[in-house]
Amino acid sequence: MSLTYEEAQTQLRKWTETPSLLKHARAVEVVMRQAASQYGGGEGDAEAWAIVGLLHDADYERWPDEHPARIVEWLNKQGEEAAAHAVAAHAARTGITPDTILDKALLACDELSGFVVACCLVRPEGVGSLKPKSVKKKLKDKSFAAKVDRGEITRGIELLGADLTEHIQFVIDALRPHAAELGISGQKAE
Repeated sequence: MSLTYEEAQTQLRKWTETPSLLKHARAVEVVMRQAASQYGGGEGDAEAWAIVGLLHDADYERWPDEHPARIVEWLNKQGEEAAAHAVAAHAARTGITPDTILDKALLACDELSGFVVACCLVRPEGVGSLKPKSVKKKLKDKSFAAKVDRGEITRGIELLGADLTEHIQFVIDALRPHAAELGISGQKAE
């Protein structure tokens, strides 16, 4: 990938100002950085996978009805076809099939990262004591984080060939070191 992390951050901040969307981008970035080692080619993929996580929703705030077309177009213009395909494939409405392990990892990590963050926000201990069992229980509660597409979470994990419980634990573990930055340390930590 020739696109630098700094260029990706600049583009994200050009189109995204909402703190919650910026935190979501950062959360998916840190999970995708770890996913490169867990599911991809290792440390050599980490920066590229992190950039895909960072930029996957970069156009959502300005152009929600067109998302992810604008960021996909921008990535293609940068010569980042693999990243563009992964971002396009993470949105079901594009009809783009998640083919590569990068595509599948983004699909498996995006919605679940947001959901895990939501779980942390309602726990006094935040991410500190969060277990997959609690996340799975909240997944069954359709009124909790109602906008999160549970079907996309399941589909992504299945395409990745991962176990649900293990993948939830993976996401929790990836987010935990960034708890303070992401605001998921819980009330006891404040």
